[in-house]
Amino acid sequence: MKQENWYDVDSLRNKDYAMSTAFPALMRKVFVWMTLALAITGLTAYGVATSPTILSLIFSSKVTFFGLIIAEFALVFAISGAINRLSLSTATLLFILYSVINGATLSTIFFAFSVATIGKVFFITAGTFGAMALVGYTTKTDLTSMGKLLFMALLGIIIASVVNIFVGSSGLDLILSYVGVLVFVGLTAYDTQKIKQMCQAAPDAGESAQKLALIGALSLYLDFINLFLYLLRIFGNNRD
Repeated sequence: MKQENWYDVDSLRNKDYAMSTAFPALMRKVFVWMTLALAITGLTAYGVATSPTILSLIFSSKVTFFGLIIAEFALVFAISGAINRLSLSTATLLFILYSVINGATLSTIFFAFSVATIGKVFFITAGTFGAMALVGYTTKTDLTSMGKLLFMALLGIIIASVVNIFVGSSGLDLILSYVGVLVFVGLTAYDTQKIKQMCQAAPDAGESAQKLALIGALSLYLDFINLFLYLLRIFGNNRD
């Protein structure tokens, strides 16, 4: 009887050890995947912007451009909604594909802003993102309620932005940019905390846990990109 109890205790210790080693490995994967995706997007955007042939292929036809936009939404929903049915390799390839397509559509920023301005805003974004990710990782406060409010605010921004396409108010656009920065600053902290909790609950670093880490990387990637774009609209000096 004592031998059986000793075996149970030993098993629990092994399980705790597996969880403690899985957590940092999964968190590293989240930020490595996010960083690689950002690098792919940046290189693609610059490559497209400096290639007249690719630019003509993408932007000479509204069908092609909006087709890429639709493909982006489709990929995000496919990765998020079907992650349990996808293999890790397939989900990773879809994430890479999304990063490439997003880079192609974001290539337009090189025509609206100088490279120096884009670089400056990128470093501002990286610093802000890093600080808020640290807050989300270290805070003891439950950010769930804040997250719900932020998602409601994000929905409001989307609706107001669609309306402003027809109104064309530069003042409203600036206000939405400031609100957008606040929303994605908050979402960065909220998503980081949620990802941390998710990785802590993972029993090991197997494929299922790694797929969840990939979803986490996608969430933080989207937070970073949107924060960058809103800051660019605020601080960027338009070439015109």
